[in-house]
Amino acid sequence: MDFNSTIRDELLTKEELREKFGILNYVIFVAMLLISAGIGVFFWWKGQKNTEEFLLASRSMGTIPMTMSLVASFMSAITLLGVPAEVYTAGTQYIAVILSYPFVMAAVAHFYLPVYDELRVSTSYEYLEIRFNKAVRMLTSLLFCIQMMLYMAIVVYAPALALIQVTGFLSGVKYDVELACAIIFIVCIFYTCIGGIKAVIWTDTFQALIMFGSFLAIILVGSNAVGGAAVVFDINYQAKRVELFNFDPDVRQRHTVWGLCIGSFFLWLSIYGTNQAQVQRYLTVKKKSQAVTALWLNAIGIGALTSLCGYAGMVVYAYYHDCDPIKSKQVRTKDQIFPLFVMQIMGDYPGIPGLFVAGVFSGALSTVSSGLNALAGVCLTDCLQLGCGIKISEEKKTLATKLLALVFGILSFGIVFMVKYLPGVLQAAIGIFGMVGGPILGAFSLGMFVPFANSIGAFTGMIISLAFTFWMGFGQIISKQTRNYESAKFSPVIPVSTSVINCPTHWLFNDTSSVQIDLSSSSNFLDLGLYDVSYMWYGPISTIICLLIGILFSLIRPQDHKQLDARLISPGCYTFFFWLPKKMKKKIQNYYNEVGSEDATDNIEHKNGGLFHKSGAINVAYIPNENTDM
Repeated sequence: MDFNSTIRDELLTKEELREKFGILNYVIFVAMLLISAGIGVFFWWKGQKNTEEFLLASRSMGTIPMTMSLVASFMSAITLLGVPAEVYTAGTQYIAVILSYPFVMAAVAHFYLPVYDELRVSTSYEYLEIRFNKAVRMLTSLLFCIQMMLYMAIVVYAPALALIQVTGFLSGVKYDVELACAIIFIVCIFYTCIGGIKAVIWTDTFQALIMFGSFLAIILVGSNAVGGAAVVFDINYQAKRVELFNFDPDVRQRHTVWGLCIGSFFLWLSIYGTNQAQVQRYLTVKKKSQAVTALWLNAIGIGALTSLCGYAGMVVYAYYHDCDPIKSKQVRTKDQIFPLFVMQIMGDYPGIPGLFVAGVFSGALSTVSSGLNALAGVCLTDCLQLGCGIKISEEKKTLATKLLALVFGILSFGIVFMVKYLPGVLQAAIGIFGMVGGPILGAFSLGMFVPFANSIGAFTGMIISLAFTFWMGFGQIISKQTRNYESAKFSPVIPVSTSVINCPTHWLFNDTSSVQIDLSSSSNFLDLGLYDVSYMWYGPISTIICLLIGILFSLIRPQDHKQLDARLISPGCYTFFFWLPKKMKKKIQNYYNEVGSEDATDNIEHKNGGLFHKSGAINVAYIPNENTDM
């Protein structure tokens, strides 16, 4: 295909492309929904004997289904639409996040997972009460609930808006976006409530296959339409968009190797190491070795999917570099670029657009179902039973969990109407997990790696780091609205190398000019350099602040490490100090070896017997009542 000098008359407007979304595409989309719901019905028919089976599948899941579920849970519509849009608008630098994945999985497998496996906790946040106190656990659980509801709303709303405005899905329906979001939540609530974690994991497996299959087919056809992989790389390279080694140390630069690798490491570590939606999956298998294997296979899966989406962005750029849909106003946001491309090249292929829509919404389904199941478990255990002191019989726990999943689904659907004011889906998701997930990761790391840390240090560290990163994050949003943020310098998201020179005339009938309202002259907003820090650094900054503040406050009245149960400290964490002189390293190793040497804990049950009971040496507040259902 010659892009150099000819007018691109083959390009259709989004109005013309919408007409190509026919009945067969709807059939494929509905089939995906019915299969997902059918899996839930199947596991409902098999029945759930107790809450453990509903939330943890009685620890009977296989390695491969759990791996597919890990891949699908968070690599959802955010990745499928956000990464191609990011690469299209700002080049390939973002793909450097892949470099962090092996380090994340190694850290989780060797430092965090062994603690969960040893304690056999029902939720990851249960660890924080055992290690610190009830207040730390409750704060973390509350943050998790807020984080996941916001994230699920973004995951559903963003793809619904992008797909409907470009593909014509639900064309002619008055409240099309709201209906699409409602469909996703209804299906998710249905099979999550009736089928439990088994239904969630098996539907995740099915939906992961749909995601990979649809995207692979689209990228192969799209790459061939441009002229092959060599042409794709050549066009991107000539436009100076192939960038992988930007080592600029400036933390204000939106994407650099340092920001992406370090920021992504802390981001994904907070998800895979502490987030209940992921930790819950580790607890669905019998052996720790299965979870470790699943983590490494998951690293390959998410690496492949991220690479695939990154290459998709390069293909889209190669296709539209001389007729930019953004500049020609064919799309309103960058998240709509890839759906437009799909309809342009695949609109005439029977069923393929429907498969694409099914793939994107499969990503949303997998994330929401995982979130609902995790939220229900956390709310039941951490909020109702622990926080409110409500005693629930085993027979009623399963029903209560299903009702909680229903309530959280409705609440998340309500939040959908708020997320329209957030930035692009990729940045919004990473920003939320950085600002909220960072303090949570800091609290877990403080407990597992610092034996003298106490509950006051953990709670104070979380509050201060949370306040600081929210100040940074929302400060940047306001700075952008008041036009104080230097986007051209720190966040060059619009490629200067695209043009509309070869756009057909029917693409240019829109008024490409826009009225800019300067708010800076009338605003009293005090812009600080802190607001220029890239969103990729929110996670590392919040985690480190939580650790430092926690350590400082703990030094006032440190926990006696000799009376601390050694199972609460991550095994081998003294290896962090390998770079120190031999004598100092030996002292640190001896210090960690002393943990639990004077443990006053008595009558600890074996881990397979359930969560152990303490007599008070570690956290005197954590004394489970023998008469409760804990």
